[in-house]
Amino acid sequence: DGRPQNAKASAKIVEKLARAMDVAHQQGIVHRDLKPANILLTARGEPKITDFGLAKVMDGNLGATRSGAVLGTPSYMAPEQAAGKRHMISAAADIYALGAILYHLMTGRPPFQCESAFDTLLQVIEDQPVSPRRLNNTVPIDLERIILKCLEKEPQHRYATANQLANDLR
Repeated sequence: DGRPQNAKASAKIVEKLARAMDVAHQQGIVHRDLKPANILLTARGEPKITDFGLAKVMDGNLGATRSGAVLGTPSYMAPEQAAGKRHMISAAADIYALGAILYHLMTGRPPFQCESAFDTLLQVIEDQPVSPRRLNNTVPIDLERIILKCLEKEPQHRYATANQLANDLR
């Protein structure tokens, strides 16, 4: 709804999502389209990941269709995915998306969003996100560090596993 959410509750939700994605990653599955619209909450507030329609088995042939079209949702897409570097798409792309979701929860908006999908993709590839604390000064500094680590441009600078992300969120 465009409003920042509670930090502790948001961290718990994304922790659960990260643990679920860690299980998928251990099975060799990358979601490739994690975003708020693909997260459902049960009546008890438990998050569930949906829409594995773009998911792929990590086999070195991920990222774009044979025609070269980039697939995913630009505001939550990792830079390597946005750039169509399919050989680089791994679990790190999902970790980026989890960070973008947490950023959205903490600031009321995704880290990158323009009028056009193309302009959003350019921002994802080229720009650094605005510090979450600049948009919401109640974001705990440790949570901001976690978010920004997830949103690193280079996959090797993000969390090595979704489980490591979950542990830091805990």
